Amino acid sequence: MFRRNSAGATDGKAQDSQSTQGTDTPEAPAKSKPPAETGKGRPTPKRSSAEANRYRTVTGSTTSGRGPAPAPGSTPKRKRTPEEKARDKSDWNKRQLAMRNGEDWALGPRDKGPVKKLVRDYVDAHRRPSEFYMYALILLILALVLGKSNSAFNSIVQFVLIAIIVVIVVDAFFLRRSVLKLVAKRYPNESTRGIAFYAIMRTLQLRRFRMPAPRVKPGAEI
Repeated sequence: MFRRNSAGATDGKAQDSQSTQGTDTPEAPAKSKPPAETGKGRPTPKRSSAEANRYRTVTGSTTSGRGPAPAPGSTPKRKRTPEEKARDKSDWNKRQLAMRNGEDWALGPRDKGPVKKLVRDYVDAHRRPSEFYMYALILLILALVLGKSNSAFNSIVQFVLIAIIVVIVVDAFFLRRSVLKLVAKRYPNESTRGIAFYAIMRTLQLRRFRMPAPRVKPGAEI
């Protein structure tokens, strides 16, 4: 009887050990890293932080809290000496004088070239009705202010204003034709693009305010 019990106990222990071995689970794998750290070794920054870092990268870092650091290869701006300021002012005055005298090296692209010089001389050598439109406009404005309560007078002023506009348009038409004909005769191989508009705008300016200043007197032959 004792042998059967011990044998049964032994069989039970063997079965228990086999069942235990069968039900044992392997060790749990090591804890994986968060997806944000996979491949980079650091968490993905927030959008606000990324934009702040990008802004600091573009504007440049500060040096000791005194402002942005100078760009590599750039030289710090220094103050000009009184001698340099005086020289720059003298150069500016010389350029303005040369521009007023019509010297080609001092002129801008709008006024440079022999064709533009010829057009300026032609316009300055002729007295045209469009040259006095500014004075007429000033008189009309004064008349409107003084006679604003008189409807009949206002009608007359409006009629005069329309007449001035018509005179300017007709004068511009004849000026355009004369200028294009002159340029085609003197400089047949030069472009005439913008020449007519250039002449009309110079005619509408008061003679004393024209730039470059007139070189010829009214009535001179061109």
